[in-house]
Amino acid sequence: MKAGQKYLLFHHVVLSVIFLCQGHNLYFSDQGKLVLPGSYNIPWMAGIEDFRILSLITIPGTHESMALYGGPEAECQALSLKDQLRAGIRFLDLKVFGLGNTLYVMHGIMYQHSTFKEVLDIVRAFLSEFPSEAVLIRLQPESFEKNTVNQMVQSLIGNDQHVWVNSGMPNIGQVRGKIVFLQKSTFTIGIPLIETSGKDKGEVSDVKDKDNRIIKQLNQASGFCGGDNIAMTYTSGTGFGTFWGMFMTPRRVAERVDPWLNQYLRQYYPNRPRPCFGIIAMDFPGFDLIQTVINLNWW
Repeated sequence: MKAGQKYLLFHHVVLSVIFLCQGHNLYFSDQGKLVLPGSYNIPWMAGIEDFRILSLITIPGTHESMALYGGPEAECQALSLKDQLRAGIRFLDLKVFGLGNTLYVMHGIMYQHSTFKEVLDIVRAFLSEFPSEAVLIRLQPESFEKNTVNQMVQSLIGNDQHVWVNSGMPNIGQVRGKIVFLQKSTFTIGIPLIETSGKDKGEVSDVKDKDNRIIKQLNQASGFCGGDNIAMTYTSGTGFGTFWGMFMTPRRVAERVDPWLNQYLRQYYPNRPRPCFGIIAMDFPGFDLIQTVINLNWW
Protein backbone atom coordinates (compact mmCIF):
# COMPACT_ATOMS: atom_id res chain seq x y z
CA MET A 1 0.00 0.00 0.00
CA LYS A 2 1.38 3.40 -1.00
CA ALA A 3 2.09 6.06 1.59
CA GLY A 4 -0.69 8.28 0.23
CA GLN A 5 -3.23 5.46 0.45
CA LYS A 6 -2.14 4.65 4.00
CA TYR A 7 -2.62 8.29 4.94
CA LEU A 8 -6.13 8.41 3.43
CA LEU A 9 -7.08 5.15 5.17
CA PHE A 10 -5.79 6.45 8.50
CA HIS A 11 -7.63 9.74 8.01
CA HIS A 12 -10.87 7.87 7.20
CA VAL A 13 -10.56 5.68 10.29
CA VAL A 14 -9.91 8.67 12.57
CA LEU A 15 -12.94 10.56 11.19
CA SER A 16 -15.11 7.45 11.57
CA VAL A 17 -14.09 7.04 15.19
CA ILE A 18 -14.75 10.71 15.93
CA PHE A 19 -18.16 10.52 14.25
CA LEU A 20 -19.17 7.38 16.09
CA CYS A 21 -18.06 8.75 19.46
CA GLN A 22 -19.83 12.06 18.98
CA GLY A 23 -23.02 10.39 17.76
CA HIS A 24 -22.99 7.93 20.62
CA ASN A 25 -22.50 10.63 23.22
CA LEU A 26 -25.59 12.49 22.04
CA TYR A 27 -27.68 10.09 24.10
CA PHE A 28 -25.19 8.69 26.61
CA SER A 29 -22.63 10.87 28.31
CA ASP A 30 -20.05 10.14 30.97
CA GLN A 31 -18.43 13.53 30.48
CA GLY A 32 -18.43 15.75 33.55
CA LYS A 33 -18.62 19.01 31.62
CA LEU A 34 -21.91 20.33 30.26
CA VAL A 35 -21.87 22.39 27.07
CA LEU A 36 -25.29 23.78 26.19
CA PRO A 37 -26.24 24.95 22.69
CA GLY A 38 -26.45 28.73 22.48
CA SER A 39 -30.13 28.61 21.56
CA TYR A 40 -31.10 26.19 24.34
CA ASN A 41 -33.96 27.30 26.58
CA ILE A 42 -33.22 26.05 30.12
CA PRO A 43 -36.72 26.66 31.64
CA TRP A 44 -38.58 24.16 29.44
CA MET A 45 -41.51 23.88 31.85
CA ALA A 46 -42.47 27.45 30.99
CA GLY A 47 -44.04 26.03 27.84
CA ILE A 48 -46.47 23.81 29.77
CA GLU A 49 -49.92 25.25 30.50
CA ASP A 50 -50.66 25.99 34.16
CA PHE A 51 -53.75 23.75 34.16
CA ARG A 52 -51.83 20.60 33.15
CA ILE A 53 -51.84 18.03 35.98
CA LEU A 54 -48.32 17.15 37.13
CA SER A 55 -48.96 13.42 36.64
CA LEU A 56 -49.67 14.10 32.94
CA ILE A 57 -46.15 15.37 32.28
CA THR A 58 -43.24 13.21 31.09
CA ILE A 59 -40.28 14.24 33.24
CA PRO A 60 -36.59 13.48 32.66
CA GLY A 61 -34.81 12.42 35.83
CA THR A 62 -31.65 10.79 37.05
CA HIS A 63 -31.28 7.59 39.06
CA GLU A 64 -28.97 8.01 42.07
CA SER A 65 -28.65 11.65 41.07
CA MET A 66 -25.63 12.42 43.26
CA ALA A 67 -23.72 9.15 42.67
CA LEU A 68 -20.58 10.68 41.17
CA TYR A 69 -18.12 8.95 43.50
CA GLY A 70 -17.18 5.45 44.62
CA GLY A 71 -15.72 3.78 41.53
CA PRO A 72 -17.27 2.03 38.49
CA GLU A 73 -19.75 -0.07 40.46
CA ALA A 74 -21.12 2.93 42.39
CA GLU A 75 -21.03 5.83 39.92
CA CYS A 76 -24.29 6.48 38.06
CA GLN A 77 -23.87 10.10 36.93
CA ALA A 78 -21.14 12.33 35.53
CA LEU A 79 -22.77 15.77 35.67
CA SER A 80 -22.96 17.84 38.83
CA LEU A 81 -26.40 18.54 40.26
CA LYS A 82 -26.30 22.11 38.96
CA ASP A 83 -25.49 20.93 35.43
CA GLN A 84 -28.16 18.21 35.54
CA LEU A 85 -30.79 20.84 36.28
CA ARG A 86 -29.52 23.14 33.54
CA ALA A 87 -29.58 20.26 31.05
CA GLY A 88 -33.30 19.72 31.76
CA ILE A 89 -33.42 17.14 34.56
CA ARG A 90 -36.43 17.77 36.83
CA PHE A 91 -36.47 14.67 39.03
CA LEU A 92 -33.81 13.79 41.60
CA ASP A 93 -33.36 10.38 43.19
CA LEU A 94 -31.49 10.57 46.51
CA LYS A 95 -30.50 8.21 49.29
CA VAL A 96 -29.72 9.81 52.63
CA PHE A 97 -28.25 8.69 55.92
CA GLY A 98 -29.14 10.60 59.07
CA LEU A 99 -26.37 11.15 61.58
CA GLY A 100 -26.78 13.64 64.37
CA ASN A 101 -28.63 16.59 62.92
CA THR A 102 -27.36 16.08 59.37
CA LEU A 103 -28.63 14.12 56.39
CA TYR A 104 -25.73 12.87 54.28
CA VAL A 105 -26.27 11.90 50.64
CA MET A 106 -25.15 8.33 50.08
CA HIS A 107 -25.03 5.56 47.50
CA GLY A 108 -24.86 2.37 49.49
CA ILE A 109 -21.93 2.87 51.86
CA MET A 110 -20.40 5.54 49.62
CA TYR A 111 -20.69 9.13 50.83
CA GLN A 112 -21.38 11.40 47.86
CA HIS A 113 -19.58 14.48 49.17
CA SER A 114 -22.78 16.36 49.89
CA THR A 115 -25.43 16.85 52.53
CA PHE A 116 -29.13 17.05 51.76
CA LYS A 117 -29.12 20.69 52.89
CA GLU A 118 -26.52 21.44 50.22
CA VAL A 119 -28.74 19.73 47.64
CA LEU A 120 -31.69 21.87 48.73
CA ASP A 121 -29.57 25.03 48.47
CA ILE A 122 -28.58 24.20 44.88
CA VAL A 123 -32.16 23.39 43.86
CA ARG A 124 -33.51 26.54 45.54
CA ALA A 125 -30.93 28.69 43.73
CA PHE A 126 -31.93 27.11 40.42
CA LEU A 127 -35.64 27.68 41.05
CA SER A 128 -34.96 31.26 42.08
CA GLU A 129 -33.27 31.81 38.72
CA PHE A 130 -35.93 29.88 36.78
CA PRO A 131 -39.25 30.26 38.68
CA SER A 132 -41.29 28.59 35.92
CA GLU A 133 -39.71 25.23 36.81
CA ALA A 134 -40.45 22.58 39.44
CA VAL A 135 -38.01 19.99 40.76
CA LEU A 136 -39.31 16.68 42.06
CA ILE A 137 -37.33 14.85 44.75
CA ARG A 138 -37.53 11.28 45.96
CA LEU A 139 -35.73 10.59 49.24
CA GLN A 140 -34.85 7.06 50.29
CA PRO A 141 -33.70 6.87 53.92
CA GLU A 142 -30.70 4.63 54.54
CA SER A 143 -30.65 5.21 58.30
CA PHE A 144 -31.44 2.47 60.79
CA GLU A 145 -34.20 4.66 62.23
CA LYS A 146 -35.75 5.61 58.92
CA ASN A 147 -38.73 7.45 60.38
CA THR A 148 -36.44 10.11 61.81
CA VAL A 149 -35.61 11.22 58.25
CA ASN A 150 -39.14 12.62 57.89
CA GLN A 151 -38.60 14.76 60.99
CA MET A 152 -35.19 15.93 59.82
CA VAL A 153 -36.55 16.94 56.42
CA GLN A 154 -39.46 18.81 58.04
CA SER A 155 -36.93 20.63 60.18
CA LEU A 156 -34.91 21.61 57.10
CA ILE A 157 -37.84 22.94 55.08
CA GLY A 158 -39.76 24.54 57.95
CA ASN A 159 -42.71 26.53 56.60
CA ASP A 160 -41.10 27.22 53.24
CA GLN A 161 -43.92 28.08 50.85
CA HIS A 162 -41.75 27.02 47.93
CA VAL A 163 -41.87 23.36 48.93
CA TRP A 164 -44.81 21.08 48.05
CA VAL A 165 -45.42 18.57 50.86
CA ASN A 166 -49.11 17.74 50.26
CA SER A 167 -50.24 14.34 49.03
CA GLY A 168 -52.77 15.83 46.60
CA MET A 169 -51.88 16.01 42.90
CA PRO A 170 -51.25 19.63 41.84
CA ASN A 171 -51.32 21.20 38.42
CA ILE A 172 -48.11 22.69 37.08
CA GLY A 173 -49.23 26.23 37.94
CA GLN A 174 -49.38 25.31 41.65
CA VAL A 175 -45.80 24.03 41.80
CA ARG A 176 -43.87 26.49 39.67
CA GLY A 177 -40.78 27.62 41.51
CA LYS A 178 -41.17 24.81 44.05
CA ILE A 179 -39.47 21.67 45.25
CA VAL A 180 -41.98 18.81 45.08
CA PHE A 181 -41.43 15.87 47.41
CA LEU A 182 -42.56 12.38 46.44
CA GLN A 183 -43.48 9.86 49.12
CA LYS A 184 -42.80 6.16 49.08
CA SER A 185 -42.43 3.56 51.82
CA THR A 186 -41.12 5.09 55.08
CA PHE A 187 -40.72 8.57 53.58
CA THR A 188 -44.19 10.06 53.93
CA ILE A 189 -43.87 13.66 52.73
CA GLY A 190 -45.38 14.68 49.40
CA ILE A 191 -47.17 13.11 46.43
CA PRO A 192 -47.49 9.30 46.33
CA LEU A 193 -44.98 7.66 43.99
CA ILE A 194 -45.48 4.42 42.08
CA GLU A 195 -42.32 2.63 41.02
CA THR A 196 -43.00 0.59 37.89
CA SER A 197 -40.01 -1.68 38.46
CA GLY A 198 -41.79 -3.40 41.36
CA LYS A 199 -39.46 -6.09 42.71
CA ASP A 200 -37.03 -5.63 39.82
CA LYS A 201 -33.75 -4.62 41.49
CA GLY A 202 -32.20 -3.39 38.25
CA GLU A 203 -29.83 -6.35 37.90
CA VAL A 204 -28.73 -6.79 34.30
CA SER A 205 -27.04 -9.78 32.71
CA ASP A 206 -28.56 -9.26 29.26
CA VAL A 207 -29.16 -5.75 27.90
CA LYS A 208 -31.86 -6.84 25.45
CA ASP A 209 -33.82 -8.25 28.37
CA LYS A 210 -33.39 -4.92 30.16
CA ASP A 211 -34.78 -3.11 27.11
CA ASN A 212 -37.86 -5.34 27.15
CA ARG A 213 -38.38 -4.71 30.86
CA ILE A 214 -38.21 -0.96 30.27
CA ILE A 215 -40.86 -1.20 27.54
CA LYS A 216 -43.18 -3.09 29.88
CA GLN A 217 -42.60 -0.60 32.71
CA LEU A 218 -43.14 2.46 30.50
CA ASN A 219 -46.42 0.99 29.27
CA GLN A 220 -47.42 0.49 32.90
CA ALA A 221 -46.42 4.06 33.74
CA SER A 222 -48.56 5.41 30.92
CA GLY A 223 -51.60 3.87 32.56
CA PHE A 224 -51.08 5.96 35.69
CA CYS A 225 -50.83 9.30 33.86
CA GLY A 226 -53.42 11.82 34.96
CA GLY A 227 -54.11 9.98 38.22
CA ASP A 228 -53.44 10.72 41.88
CA ASN A 229 -49.98 9.12 41.85
CA ILE A 230 -46.81 9.88 39.91
CA ALA A 231 -45.31 6.90 38.12
CA MET A 232 -41.56 6.46 37.78
CA THR A 233 -39.50 4.08 35.66
CA TYR A 234 -35.80 3.39 36.25
CA THR A 235 -33.93 2.70 33.00
CA SER A 236 -30.73 2.13 34.97
CA GLY A 237 -29.13 -1.18 35.78
CA THR A 238 -25.99 -3.02 36.83
CA GLY A 239 -24.66 -6.52 36.43
CA PHE A 240 -23.13 -6.44 39.89
CA GLY A 241 -24.49 -9.42 41.81
CA THR A 242 -25.08 -11.55 38.70
CA PHE A 243 -22.73 -14.09 37.12
CA TRP A 244 -23.16 -13.33 33.43
CA GLY A 245 -23.28 -9.56 33.93
CA MET A 246 -20.54 -9.22 36.53
CA PHE A 247 -18.65 -6.71 34.36
CA MET A 248 -21.74 -4.67 33.48
CA THR A 249 -21.25 -1.50 35.51
CA PRO A 250 -23.98 1.19 35.56
CA ARG A 251 -21.91 3.10 32.98
CA ARG A 252 -21.69 0.14 30.61
CA VAL A 253 -25.39 -0.61 30.91
CA ALA A 254 -26.31 3.04 30.24
CA GLU A 255 -23.89 3.15 27.30
CA ARG A 256 -26.08 0.60 25.54
CA VAL A 257 -29.52 1.40 26.98
CA ASP A 258 -29.52 5.19 26.54
CA PRO A 259 -29.18 5.27 22.70
CA TRP A 260 -31.81 2.51 22.45
CA LEU A 261 -34.15 4.41 24.80
CA ASN A 262 -33.82 7.55 22.69
CA GLN A 263 -34.82 5.63 19.56
CA TYR A 264 -37.68 3.90 21.35
CA LEU A 265 -39.18 7.14 22.68
CA ARG A 266 -38.86 9.00 19.40
CA GLN A 267 -41.15 6.50 17.66
CA TYR A 268 -44.01 8.19 19.55
CA TYR A 269 -43.32 11.64 18.09
CA PRO A 270 -45.88 11.24 15.24
CA ASN A 271 -48.63 10.47 17.79
CA ARG A 272 -51.19 13.19 18.49
CA PRO A 273 -51.19 13.56 21.41
CA ARG A 274 -47.87 12.04 22.36
CA PRO A 275 -48.08 9.59 25.28
CA CYS A 276 -47.19 10.41 28.87
CA PHE A 277 -44.68 8.20 30.67
CA GLY A 278 -44.35 9.96 34.04
CA ILE A 279 -40.81 10.16 35.40
CA ILE A 280 -38.02 8.45 33.46
CA ALA A 281 -34.97 8.14 35.75
CA MET A 282 -31.74 7.43 33.87
CA ASP A 283 -28.03 6.82 34.37
CA PHE A 284 -25.55 8.97 32.41
CA PRO A 285 -28.18 10.53 30.10
CA GLY A 286 -26.78 12.59 27.25
CA PHE A 287 -28.17 16.03 26.50
CA ASP A 288 -30.08 14.86 23.42
CA LEU A 289 -31.73 11.99 25.31
CA ILE A 290 -32.92 14.46 27.96
CA GLN A 291 -34.39 16.62 25.19
CA THR A 292 -36.11 13.61 23.64
CA VAL A 293 -37.89 12.97 26.94
CA ILE A 294 -38.84 16.64 27.30
CA ASN A 295 -40.20 16.81 23.76
CA LEU A 296 -42.76 14.11 24.50
CA ASN A 297 -44.68 16.93 26.20
CA TRP A 298 -45.16 18.92 22.97
CA TRP A 299 -47.53 18.13 20.13
